[in-house]
Amino acid sequence: MTQSSPSSAPSDPSASPKLRLGTRGSILALWQAEAVRDALLKAHGWEPEAIEIVTIRTTGDALTDRALSEAGGKGLFIKEIEEALLDRRIDLAVHSAKDMETRLPDGLHIVGYLPRGEVRDCLVSRDGGGLDDLPQGAKVGTASLRRAAQLRRLRPDLEIGLMRGNVQTRLGKLERGEFDATLLALTGLERLGIADKASAILGTDDFLPAVGQGAIAIESRFGDIEVDALLVKAVCPVTGLALRVERAFLGEMDGSCRTPIAGLAEVDGEEIHFRGVVLSPDGEQYYEIVRHGPVNRALELGIAAGRELRAMVPPGLIGG
Repeated sequence: MTQSSPSSAPSDPSASPKLRLGTRGSILALWQAEAVRDALLKAHGWEPEAIEIVTIRTTGDALTDRALSEAGGKGLFIKEIEEALLDRRIDLAVHSAKDMETRLPDGLHIVGYLPRGEVRDCLVSRDGGGLDDLPQGAKVGTASLRRAAQLRRLRPDLEIGLMRGNVQTRLGKLERGEFDATLLALTGLERLGIADKASAILGTDDFLPAVGQGAIAIESRFGDIEVDALLVKAVCPVTGLALRVERAFLGEMDGSCRTPIAGLAEVDGEEIHFRGVVLSPDGEQYYEIVRHGPVNRALELGIAAGRELRAMVPPGLIGG
């Protein structure tokens, strides 16, 4: 982006776009980028041509035959997008917040989030019903260590297999009978207009979501003050408070991509309620922390919760 002021949209439809948003190319990722674009257009009264969406293929998109934990972790979904941001090929990056590492590359920061969507997971089963309705030994597909561990804790009799790919790919594997069921983020199905595919919604008492689940994060370069200022009217402060707690908690836990960790912060007026858990991959070991605090101490709340939970966990359970 040039150094000229971005305070007004181009008057000529053929003019260069004001902002370039970088995103993955999946249907769901494009939905998220379009949601950010629409929020900016509405906030500033711009015409659609003021914002260009740039699709970028990531390493995570290319790896479909093995778990991300074996290939470098969830950051593989954002690496190339962040490189494009640092190289100034794009002006803002749009991510699923749960895909973001707690330590961002030097020169980048999260400038804000859109209002958070549904945080819960759901079960999609070939035969309908909830977890209790799955027959003994049913094969459930997931790529998430967190979901697998929580599922094993509740139903150790089930067979859990690796299922990678976008939502449509995973649903196709169910239809072909490769799996009996899968676990997905409910918000993803809602955003794709196929929430009716969910056989059962899993409550957070048993299935705590991933840190950041349901939130769309917007990343920018440090020092791009004019660009960051454009986001003020488009982002959600309440979601920002919740994610500040969750990401601080995860940062203090400092778990490897092979550690099932979950956390959820909810803002209620001037108070934040947080719950975090860590499990062993087999679901047999389970440690939980619940904390509350004022919204003006969000960062401290997340840090304290992470430190306290980490102190409860036996050595070796959390990989560095």
